[in-house]
Amino acid sequence: MWENIKITGFADEIDGDLGIQIQGLKKLGIHHMEMRGVNGKGLVEYPLSQVKEFKKELDYNGISISALGSPIGKIKITDAFEPHMELYKHTVEIAHEMETPNIRMFSFFMPEGEAYTPYRGKVMEQLSQFVDYAKVSDIILLHENEKGIYGDVADRCLDLMKEFYGDHFKAVFDFANFVQCKQDTNQAYEMLKPYIAYIHIKDAIWADGTVVPAGKGDGNVDKILSILKDSGYHGFLSLEPHLSDFAGFEALEQQGEKKKKMSGEESFTMAYEALRTILEKL
Repeated sequence: MWENIKITGFADEIDGDLGIQIQGLKKLGIHHMEMRGVNGKGLVEYPLSQVKEFKKELDYNGISISALGSPIGKIKITDAFEPHMELYKHTVEIAHEMETPNIRMFSFFMPEGEAYTPYRGKVMEQLSQFVDYAKVSDIILLHENEKGIYGDVADRCLDLMKEFYGDHFKAVFDFANFVQCKQDTNQAYEMLKPYIAYIHIKDAIWADGTVVPAGKGDGNVDKILSILKDSGYHGFLSLEPHLSDFAGFEALEQQGEKKKKMSGEESFTMAYEALRTILEKL
């Protein structure tokens, strides 16, 4: 593995319970978490009083928050914005409490079957409110390329970066999400490399979008991580396994035992080992 990178991940894929999440990370020697779900609810749904208690438990166990895996911007562009803006402001408070500047976010779901272009103005206007608030709050918004949102493919992600990129708005690069949108990841990386500040580690098969361990799909994970290393990337690689139903797991079982579904810990461990295998070759 190379210096200057830190492995983190969505520990709610290990288990819903925070204590089990922490123990799962510690078993793998991971000291950071991209915090999303806790004890059956999204982190952003909790009051600050409860968030403070979560922070105490994390501190006691030596786990730091790499980013909030928030749902900000993951509403329909046609939904009411003001209630979501209030949730965003609360999310910023949680980020401060968790001592991370980073909030993962999105650029609004587009109406199914409609062209995206007519909604561009509204997307930019609403995102500008997020970015303005991030500036005064000293927060970094990390935009994730997600299926079905305005910034789902590379050219629209680039559109967002040209509009907002700076100290408070940067790009997450998610291999699997691009594959599922039929976006070539090599092309996406070349277009977005000046703006990338955070990496989500999951891979997918081009033909049907199935999520697989890093390096086992069509996301060019090995190649792009090698380029990132050579370019001096330093920051987080965040495991987001999505492997609980990974069919290939059956072939890995010993003594003929079959499993239809992995446990969260098995899924997360498989994702971690796949990433380590790639990093050790770089």
